[in-house]
Amino acid sequence: MTQAELAQAVGEVLIDESALQGRIRELGSEVSADYAGRDLLLVGVLKGAVFFMADLMRELTVPCEIDFMAISSYGAATDSSGVVRILKDLDINVAGRDVLVVEDIIDSGLTLSYLMRNLRARKPASLEICALLTKPERREIDVPVRYIGFEIPNRFVIGYGLDFAERYRNLPYVAVLHPDLVPSTV
Repeated sequence: MTQAELAQAVGEVLIDESALQGRIRELGSEVSADYAGRDLLLVGVLKGAVFFMADLMRELTVPCEIDFMAISSYGAATDSSGVVRILKDLDINVAGRDVLVVEDIIDSGLTLSYLMRNLRARKPASLEICALLTKPERREIDVPVRYIGFEIPNRFVIGYGLDFAERYRNLPYVAVLHPDLVPSTV
């Protein structure tokens, strides 16, 4: 991606790299304190949570394993209908485990609500959520989130795992997608 393409895509930087990494260190400390003496299973929601989960895991001082799920919600490309399909399921059995779902962003809460019901049915010892970003204005279903990185306004964001048409995930910060590129359904 050229600098010109990047300049056209980024409307404004919402959370810079330093603020992201600082908050992730804090979250790592909180999670480590809460799970002291226990083995933790981090479940990353693909694809967006990969960057956040990798950085969060490096900040943890408790023993942990990772696994991933990929889920797809039907509906417009930028809006969840709440009808969810599991594209990639867990490889690890969560029964009796302390599970922390690691999510990049919580919008309506519909997809995450489905995922949590699905995981709860598998009888983990505990089940919590750690989300880098949350958009309270967009919430349709209240999903209890134990750890929140940042609350952000209802804007279309890219970077640090978040994409627009599979691009811009590799930006080291979270930015607002340039208004000229934002899909009309947002």
